[in-house]
Amino acid sequence: MPLDPEAFDVEGTFEVSDYHYFYDPLLTEERSEQEVALIWRLLGLQPEVPVLDLACGYGRIANRLAARGCRVSGLDQSVAFLAQARAEAGQRGLAVDYRQGDMRSLPAEWTGRFAAVLSWFTSFGYFSDEENHQVLAEIARVLQPGGRLLLDLQNRERLLRESQRTRVLERDGAWQIDQLRYDVLSGRLHTRRVILRDGRQRETHFFVRLLTLPELADWLRQAGFSRVEAYDEAGAPFSLESRRLLTVATR
Repeated sequence: MPLDPEAFDVEGTFEVSDYHYFYDPLLTEERSEQEVALIWRLLGLQPEVPVLDLACGYGRIANRLAARGCRVSGLDQSVAFLAQARAEAGQRGLAVDYRQGDMRSLPAEWTGRFAAVLSWFTSFGYFSDEENHQVLAEIARVLQPGGRLLLDLQNRERLLRESQRTRVLERDGAWQIDQLRYDVLSGRLHTRRVILRDGRQRETHFFVRLLTLPELADWLRQAGFSRVEAYDEAGAPFSLESRRLLTVATR
């Protein structure tokens, strides 16, 4: 049965084996440590600060924050990724509260629990606009007054300016081929992904809502955040030339 071109294939997009195969060479130990250092600085973290890593995946960031002394919780929809996150935390002697769940409806007992919430590596914008607004409202609910949210997103302006219709990753004879389509009415970047690996071919589809900084700042204020700051991938002031858009929003 063909994939619905407008549906987000969550299971296919985040299939664990292929995800690690193609992304692990990019998400090196050095890069992960640099990103954690930037997160630490932008959020002003300290040991014992309660932090939520939203869409935490396999714990690449959450476990490193816990190793620095934060009291970390992580939420993700993938049971397989969470099993890996828990296994690594156990091997390193780290206490991280990993939960399987939906970011549109966070646990009731988390209300006002966190001093900081992190959404890293383009983990926001996977739903309808109404549901994306609900995600921000849920984040605001679980933050303490004065708590901060760090969102790491693609810079829409640069991405569209330099966009290619096809992106290809090749590793040891295996291929990940992305065909991109931007929908001007919905603001979504759709990706049809074909993976050729180990003599098999599979296809998946996903999308992400691309936001300008003014639009994102407006969404954040509607969700109850007061101050919004914007940075690039190195933590310098954001500009149209930035590769990433990192926003720090204060509740």
